[in-house]
Amino acid sequence: MTVPATVTAPVVLIAEELAPSVLAVLGGEVEIRHVDGADRAALLPALADAAAVLIRSATRIDAEALAAAPNLKVVARAGIGLDNVDVTAATERGVMVVNAPTSNIVSAAEHAVALLLAAARHVPAADASLRAGRWERSRFTGVEVAGKTVGVVGLGRIGVLVAQRLAAFDVRLIAHDPYIQPARAAQLGVRLVPLEELLRESDFITIHLPRTPETLGLIGAEELATTKRGVILVNAARGGLVDEQALAEALRSGQVGAAGIDVYATEPCTDSPLFGLPTAVVTPHLGASTGEAQDKAGTAVAHSVRLALQGEFVPDAVNVQAGGVVAEDVRPGLPLAEKLGRVFTAVAGGLAQSVTVEVRGSIAEFDVSVVQLAVLKGVFSDVVEEQVTYVNAPLFAEQRGLEVELATDLDSPDYRNLIAVHGAMADGTRVTVSGTLFGKNQVPKLTEVDGFDMDLDLSGYLLFFVYTDRPGVVGTVGAALGEAGINIAGAQVSRTTRGGEALMAVVVDSRVSPDLLADIATRIGAREARSADLTPL
Repeated sequence: MTVPATVTAPVVLIAEELAPSVLAVLGGEVEIRHVDGADRAALLPALADAAAVLIRSATRIDAEALAAAPNLKVVARAGIGLDNVDVTAATERGVMVVNAPTSNIVSAAEHAVALLLAAARHVPAADASLRAGRWERSRFTGVEVAGKTVGVVGLGRIGVLVAQRLAAFDVRLIAHDPYIQPARAAQLGVRLVPLEELLRESDFITIHLPRTPETLGLIGAEELATTKRGVILVNAARGGLVDEQALAEALRSGQVGAAGIDVYATEPCTDSPLFGLPTAVVTPHLGASTGEAQDKAGTAVAHSVRLALQGEFVPDAVNVQAGGVVAEDVRPGLPLAEKLGRVFTAVAGGLAQSVTVEVRGSIAEFDVSVVQLAVLKGVFSDVVEEQVTYVNAPLFAEQRGLEVELATDLDSPDYRNLIAVHGAMADGTRVTVSGTLFGKNQVPKLTEVDGFDMDLDLSGYLLFFVYTDRPGVVGTVGAALGEAGINIAGAQVSRTTRGGEALMAVVVDSRVSPDLLADIATRIGAREARSADLTPL
């Protein structure tokens, strides 16, 4: 008689403390094991049998850890950030990476509101004074929120939640976000304004932006000097968006009446110029630190782990190449599509009203809907604060009133396969970028930008300059970059006619600051100057 083979339950390794509800969601069809993920010597051997590993922020899943886990199918991060997961290495090994992108948005929004109210009424300082035996009512006279103007910098999901909650305080809401349509803002009862106007008019300012080269140091000494005297500022988004030294000086002078700060340029942070000021309400990055947020994060990734181990579609997979059902012929085009989306956003300088993703050539015979998702992922990757995935990218488009269409055509006269992104802007202008895969290694190439023919690798850091064609411009750009110690990896100039308008695209090895980009544009008299970061997210 043949003895049936024993079916071994997949091993799910829990590397950090998670909510008890996680075990209930995982169910009884898996073998649960525990390990201290921060203990590298314990983690690596424990990964040998794991089909899934659940982590938070203390466990590092890098190439070494992935190599120690030959049976691993999914890495699940119970939270938003993926700084401690090598997503590229996981994708190369076919390991799915999932997170919980919406688990803490309510907690983060509520914490921002809490900081705003605490700063307005000097709650922490008054509490400390009373505990020290002093009754100082007049010293801690605050301000009401009702009837004031609140400026929201960034109308992503958290910014929207904050705006909705503050609306109940009977405030006037204005916002700055170049990547949301005015009609969508109007639906939320928010008026879109330039940043300069927001700074000038707001009684309260709350920031909800991602940390990017463009937003780093967004609020510095010059910006604070333009605000209403006594403005109250809140940053519970990302450290570095507000210059902490400049804010401290503005608090001392009274230009800023109070501030609520939860995030810092360098974390952990135990020494900031803000910490000695009674008008600064400071917390140690507590935006996501609620029992509910941790519970949501744990149960969300536990659901994803179950789906992954069952071989089903996983909504919160951040690397769909490893987990989605995508035709083999289509997969190489996904990194190209995402990079084109990032270039499109850089070239457009804002969010389009509508975008058409055009797929031409032999891959058009397959289901290429995932290509549209990849383009949207790229479009929003440098725009929103949250982690962008193939699943939540359409939600970002819907929230911002961006209409998206997919067009396919088996006919591709110039290339075997071509992906193009066409966008219509609010002012009536149109933006187009296109690209293809070149050679046996299928290297992503940029083939067109707004009617200018290109043949440039989509890698590293790209700079684009539109200017009047004339001698000496290439040398001027090269000299400026050389003075800054930035190496050029490749460059190309395309022009409509001799002496007409030209577009120069430059690939460099390191990031170019906005100030340097503007300086080069001034030197060559460029009508437009844009940069696109195509390094791995």
